[in-house]
Amino acid sequence: MGHGQRMRRNRGAGGVPVRLARLSVDLTPGLLVVLLGITQIIGYGTVYYSFAILAGDIAASFSWPVSSLFGAFSLALLVGGFAAPAVGRMVDRHGAARVMTVGSAATAVGLAAAAAAPGPIAFCAALIAIQTTSTLVLYDVAFAAIVQSAGPQARTRITHLTLIAGFASTLFWPLSSWLHTVSGWREVFLIFAALNLLVCLPLHAVIAFGRPSEPQGSPGDAVPPGRDAPVAVAPLSPAVARQLFVLVTVGFALSGFLLSAMLAQMVPALTTIGLGSTALVVSTLFGPAQVLVRFVNMILGARRHPLTVTIFGMAMLPLAILILAASAPSTAGAVAFAVLLGFGSGLKSIVQGTLPLALFGSASYGTRLGIMAFARQFMAAVAPFAFAWQMEVAGPTAALMTFAAVGCLGLSAFLELARRRARLEPAEATAVRPAE
Repeated sequence: MGHGQRMRRNRGAGGVPVRLARLSVDLTPGLLVVLLGITQIIGYGTVYYSFAILAGDIAASFSWPVSSLFGAFSLALLVGGFAAPAVGRMVDRHGAARVMTVGSAATAVGLAAAAAAPGPIAFCAALIAIQTTSTLVLYDVAFAAIVQSAGPQARTRITHLTLIAGFASTLFWPLSSWLHTVSGWREVFLIFAALNLLVCLPLHAVIAFGRPSEPQGSPGDAVPPGRDAPVAVAPLSPAVARQLFVLVTVGFALSGFLLSAMLAQMVPALTTIGLGSTALVVSTLFGPAQVLVRFVNMILGARRHPLTVTIFGMAMLPLAILILAASAPSTAGAVAFAVLLGFGSGLKSIVQGTLPLALFGSASYGTRLGIMAFARQFMAAVAPFAFAWQMEVAGPTAALMTFAAVGCLGLSAFLELARRRARLEPAEATAVRPAE
């Protein structure tokens, strides 16, 4: 073989030599999940969970009402949602980990721009940039990275990832509060920018260019003990597939509407209903509850269809709100609310990745999640502002009952999905069946 042929054989896509396209890191599936877990904790903590803690100070510095600032946050979420379908196509075309590497740098720039914003208009522009770039680095793209790497073991790996990332709120609510006591909100944003640039970007680069130590497998591969069994996705007619996809998308969008409002304003809402200084302590139960339910699901739910887990989890969300509304200002009721909300949120994070995979397979997985993310984020964008506005106008009880009703509508979409699956012909009704 001549020198020219050897060079061509040793070049990857775009003419980059293969020896430069892979790092020396052996990227095992376990290491992949740990690295993604770290970046998801930082990602969600810096671009989402911290906002409610800093919002009051940010609004005061710009002489804005807090509800107006949450309106800007909602607008930013909405614009970010419009980017999600394009991001999904990029993931399928270029690989999820490379998209996440670029996204970490872009998110750091957005956070730094927010810290330097001279006025409210510039801050809102930076906020829009942050929420747009966050679609490159958060769960949907991370799930795609696992599906592209783990093959038939993807469902278990997604559960492991959410188990780690469930600590984001537990860590970043108190961390943001502590940082805010020793520095201003601008300095906090700069610290968050540094975390994305100096921690997340290198870890995503390792994932993108590391050397996989195990083949991703295929549906026909043998499965070692303790791993997911391969799944066979029976073909669905285009009409049935569209119907199921619409129900899945609507269900997650409506459930996300409730959850987005609660997560964006959990501490202020608990304070408003009378918990006072204990609101922050109670809110920290949300994170451990997410982790606990994911751990239980990992043990008991591995052989259950994701739709069953979805229905259980989505029922927890409105139930949590109803308990809070009925028991306020009881601390015990608030604790039950935080725990049940954590249960619902913890399972929702998993099934948003596993249910589409189980129903439709891995083909065009990134594109499908991108479309779902757009609908979900469109609804979630309205939620923080709508909840803040209704709290001011109608009071906390009316606001909580309204959002509980929306959560019940989301649950009904999944119940209808279950009913339609049960009526399908046998080949379609068993669209996902573990290998015997």
